[in-house]
Amino acid sequence: MGYVRVMQLASMLAAAMSSGAAQGAAPAEANYPTRPVRLIVPFTPGGTNDILARMIANHLSDRLGKTVIVDNRPGADGVIGTDIVAKGNPDGYTLIILSAAYAMNPAVRKLPYDPNKAVDFVMKLGAGPTVLSVGPALQVDSVKSLFAVAKSKPGQVIFGTSGGFQYFATALLRTLSGHDFNIVLYKGTFPALIDVIGGQTHASIAPVVPSLPHLKSGKLRALAMGTLKRSSMLPEVATLDELGVSGYDASNWYTIATSPGTPQAIVSKLYSEIGAYMRSPETVRVFTGMGGEVDIKGPEEMRTFIAAEIAKWTKVAIDAKMPREVN
Repeated sequence: MGYVRVMQLASMLAAAMSSGAAQGAAPAEANYPTRPVRLIVPFTPGGTNDILARMIANHLSDRLGKTVIVDNRPGADGVIGTDIVAKGNPDGYTLIILSAAYAMNPAVRKLPYDPNKAVDFVMKLGAGPTVLSVGPALQVDSVKSLFAVAKSKPGQVIFGTSGGFQYFATALLRTLSGHDFNIVLYKGTFPALIDVIGGQTHASIAPVVPSLPHLKSGKLRALAMGTLKRSSMLPEVATLDELGVSGYDASNWYTIATSPGTPQAIVSKLYSEIGAYMRSPETVRVFTGMGGEVDIKGPEEMRTFIAAEIAKWTKVAIDAKMPREVN
């Protein structure tokens, strides 16, 4: 066999092997998943992250034909669970439900990952609105009158907060309004609200769901929503933005993500399946009942959104002189 013929055969064989490899790679992604998928919740069971994760896990298990296992990995405001995903294999078999804490942590914590690169976002699922309310110790009926008291008594209007997201939300109000509120930290939303009701503190910015029974009973008075849009659960309550605190938005948003470098075909498949589920009337009804608002954003939008959220909450932490971990 001549040299030219040998080279032609070698070239054809190499092309065939290359084509076979490419064709072999495609089915692996097209057939995803071929084994169980893990969906990490970086918080304890029972919260909105956990409930959402279990809803999505059940749906994906039915639709994709493989079990999606919810794995709670709480600690450090979500950092421990997020780090697992950040260091995971880029194959779509490790997912995570993240919330606003993801964008707040860089402002106050020393992280084992770069928050701008730690995960590949699949989509934003929605957000949970907050409400500014006051108790009986402060006889005010509007945001304007609350600010008037704060102006006349600097540092004497006390906000009870659970810390974490609610601490940031309250600090944002202090920054944007220019009033010197006194922020007192509690170990949870429930005890913080109980002390507002009991008169030990004056006001709170808290999620709608735990606040709603006390608002309906008259033990708390809603002054404003803490989001840019009014809530369907309290449609008559204006937003802080409407009432003059321009740009105020403290939504505890929720998103699903996976390990960085996951093939686009897998991300697109997850986006399609989860997006259809979140948009369904039944899911919208259930999520609204949990105090949430479905708000879908794709991977590209999420990259821009996260960068803006990190910058926003970092500025809040600096303005509020929040302590930062150094080691």
